[in-house]
Amino acid sequence: MVKNVTQKLIESHLIEGRMQPGEEIGLKIDQTLTQDATGTLVMLEFEALGIPRIRTELSAQYVDHNLIQEDFKNPDDHLFLRSACQRFGLWYSRPGNGVSHPVHMERFGVPGKTLLGSDSHTCAAGSLGMLAIGAGGLEVAMAGEPFYVKMPKIWGVKLVGKLPDWVSAKDVILEMLRRHDVDGGIGKIIESYGPGLRALTAMDRHVIANMGAELGATATVFPSDEAGKVFLKSQGRDDAWREIVADENAAYDEYEEINLAELDPLIALPSSPGKVVPVREVAGREIYQSYIGSSANPGLRDFAIAALIVDGQQVHDRVSFDVNPTSRQILENMIELGILGKLIRAGARLHQVGCGGCIGMGQAPASGRISLRTVHRNFPGRSGTKEDQVYLCSPETAAASALTGVITDPRTLSMAYPRFQEPETNRLNTGMLVPPASEGGLYALEKGPNIKPLPTLAPLPEQLEGPVLLKMADDISTDGIMPAGAKALPFRSNIPELSKFTFSPIDETYYARAMACQQQGSFVVGGDNYGQGSSREHAALGPRYLGLKAVIAKSFARIHLQNLSNFGILPLTFINPDDWEKIAQGDVLSIRDARNTIRQGNRVTVINLTRNETYETEHPMTPRQVEMVLAGSLINLVRQQRV
Repeated sequence: MVKNVTQKLIESHLIEGRMQPGEEIGLKIDQTLTQDATGTLVMLEFEALGIPRIRTELSAQYVDHNLIQEDFKNPDDHLFLRSACQRFGLWYSRPGNGVSHPVHMERFGVPGKTLLGSDSHTCAAGSLGMLAIGAGGLEVAMAGEPFYVKMPKIWGVKLVGKLPDWVSAKDVILEMLRRHDVDGGIGKIIESYGPGLRALTAMDRHVIANMGAELGATATVFPSDEAGKVFLKSQGRDDAWREIVADENAAYDEYEEINLAELDPLIALPSSPGKVVPVREVAGREIYQSYIGSSANPGLRDFAIAALIVDGQQVHDRVSFDVNPTSRQILENMIELGILGKLIRAGARLHQVGCGGCIGMGQAPASGRISLRTVHRNFPGRSGTKEDQVYLCSPETAAASALTGVITDPRTLSMAYPRFQEPETNRLNTGMLVPPASEGGLYALEKGPNIKPLPTLAPLPEQLEGPVLLKMADDISTDGIMPAGAKALPFRSNIPELSKFTFSPIDETYYARAMACQQQGSFVVGGDNYGQGSSREHAALGPRYLGLKAVIAKSFARIHLQNLSNFGILPLTFINPDDWEKIAQGDVLSIRDARNTIRQGNRVTVINLTRNETYETEHPMTPRQVEMVLAGSLINLVRQQRV
């Protein structure tokens, strides 16, 4: 049978189910990836399962988010994660070693393997021909259990032509977002094919695959071809490569074509990755900041092109030109090749290796001023500044604009497009990767005073009744539900404290109002694509701790829907979307005989006691997810099954 790359990857890991779009399938997971903003919770969950060691081929824990050490909380988390890696058998990437996605690609990426990560941008590893998916509930995969997901449609994107000067891989994924917005990939795996691939390096593909998350896609897949072979050779890992390409005449569920030669420099306007326009349409707007780095543009080439653009010049005196290296290895190569010197002489501010300003950990822009960033998200306030104006763009546009002080189409610079040839071999750095300990039982978990046990989560009650504490519009992100940034991130291992930030970017009174009815329980109402963005489980666990029983929305983002089920929150969608208009914040809702109702089918009647109205809803859960909600959480269910 003729197969595309995605079908080959799924078929080789299929444990349960049929490869029919919409049907639940169970996949064998070869590798897992956790980072410190999500990994602390994953390790606490894994401890709660009572399983002594991981059961994957390889699991890696990265410290790349919580790097600001203004007090004890973040360093305590680092020690806890190190001890958890020793205890449970994971690789440990030390603070300052780099962002999880490029480091994992450098050191552990293997074509044909599956990778599950507690970070939504885990999909970046699809650049090497892996099936890489961001998710919550990672502890179960680490325990050797299958990962369950509804079989996505496979969206074939044919690339033809060659990128023109001043246009790069970031503009390719921005073009996809321009066409399809932030929900265009929901329920799909994007697979790229066609002659245009020949001119895209593995790191170019990383840029495109990484931001498949912004389209809402389950994964992004590239073939494992010569580009991956060249990359793995440069990393001293030639033996990890094998060819995986689509069979001739392979078919897809949906089709798209992008002529790379016709692309212009593009930019996403505040405050959504989907608000994409050509740079020329907004050229001339005054900027305050230009930021190079993040896992969305992590490669040596991305820093080198920026360095060659600003070489011998000074950036505008109003512009904070922030450079955030993505791995220690890339930083060493930047030093050796003279790239870093060019950036620093031009006025760059060098920040430590890690996620940094991308996740709101430092480098916050001035209030109300434009910040150009090569990152993947520009949700409101994510930068650390509440009244931010973040635009997403390529390194070419960011560097050109840093020189002029205004948004600049890089094609208008009075210089030839600089060329950078990737070295055939890289200076390698593996010193800050700590291998798994051979005997985990010898190591105790190191828990500082900020690390608290998981809260107890009771099973779903027979009747749900409580007020609607928030009513929200479309595209509410997990940054709006549970923000990141320097204030909130240090509490990721302390749910009672972290819960104080719940919905704070939307309504700062939510925490106090939720605590007042915590025992009774409450509801929230959302629009389309509720929970887009990060895979952070905290955006479900925090509200759950505060008594949230159900979310009623027009539609859900994939990962957040899974996370709601993981933590026993009932997700419901309106059968008649117009019913969203009828509910007001403060209305008291009721669902009677809730347990039997969701056992017997997916239709659920919601009663508005305040307005004496009823609304028909349905839950989009699989039978397995229903059991999780009934049990109160995934961990509760796994414990019950192991008794």
